[in-house]
Amino acid sequence: MTQALFLSSDEVADLATPAEYVDAVRDAYRQIGEGAPAEPRTKLVNDDPPGMFTAYAAILPETGAMGGYMYSAGFGERDAWFMTPLFDAESGEPLALLDGASMNPFKTGAAGAVGVDALARENASSLALIGSGAQARGQLKATATVRDLETVWVYSPTKEHRETFAGELNASVDASVAAVASSAAAIEDADIVVTATSAAEPVFDGDQLEPGTHVTAMGQYDPAKRELDHAAIERATYVPDLRARATTDAGSFLSALEAGVVDEDHVHAELGEVVAGVEPGRTDEEEITIFDSGGTGIETAAAAHLLYEKASEEGLGTPIDVSRASQALTGE
Repeated sequence: MTQALFLSSDEVADLATPAEYVDAVRDAYRQIGEGAPAEPRTKLVNDDPPGMFTAYAAILPETGAMGGYMYSAGFGERDAWFMTPLFDAESGEPLALLDGASMNPFKTGAAGAVGVDALARENASSLALIGSGAQARGQLKATATVRDLETVWVYSPTKEHRETFAGELNASVDASVAAVASSAAAIEDADIVVTATSAAEPVFDGDQLEPGTHVTAMGQYDPAKRELDHAAIERATYVPDLRARATTDAGSFLSALEAGVVDEDHVHAELGEVVAGVEPGRTDEEEITIFDSGGTGIETAAAAHLLYEKASEEGLGTPIDVSRASQALTGE
């Protein structure tokens, strides 16, 4: 028998800053780029009742952690639950089980920010944000830790939503945040474009991207999800979080691939390879770059371990007993 910690969503909600999430996630991607293992999500879809069950995982040897998400969405309750098991990468023992709901926008935002840091121009100061939900909030707060943002233009289809978002975030980030009436207006002259939507159709015209723009797209975790059009994919140096995702669930890349606009060689590198220096990132100021962030166990395990360590220091969490397999199977 060993003990692990159960950490509720409320207990971990304010434990770490966006910058701390970014640092942990950046180091995790470096480890993956240097050879640590991670796999894309496995998704099971049910028709009756309609719902989805999915899981993904990663091992971070230097962090000393391994884990990932298991979550359900839909089904009879028409809601979602995020559970994050965390294990010790050396002993294999369970460390914690986290309710991962509150950390979701932070760890996903951190992955997006690592993409920005690895691929955007160093002097990038203007951001276009397409989306105004919790994930958009996480993306903005994390991106603001890796670039000196001066202006942020926010667009989402509902006027009230984008204006409320702009008003709230204008007070919490060190940049001027304003709502605009179209995605075209948002991306005009933007150094960085971040899409944080659940769109099934492209949310802006890729031909309108200025040379030198970086795009982080985080809502393309399914073949039916497509935030970016063929022009954006074709024009850009394309970097997914995991190479295997590009041909399994990266909706925009898959669409461009099926249309014959690009081939599989258009995948430049995985983000971890760029972070680790194994492959180059941006090579000139005029290059358009894309980071396709579909969600992995990399940022999940890194964020969970960060929160576990902070919770342990503060005495948070509820101990739970976990039986060793050898003990449970033999009764000894």
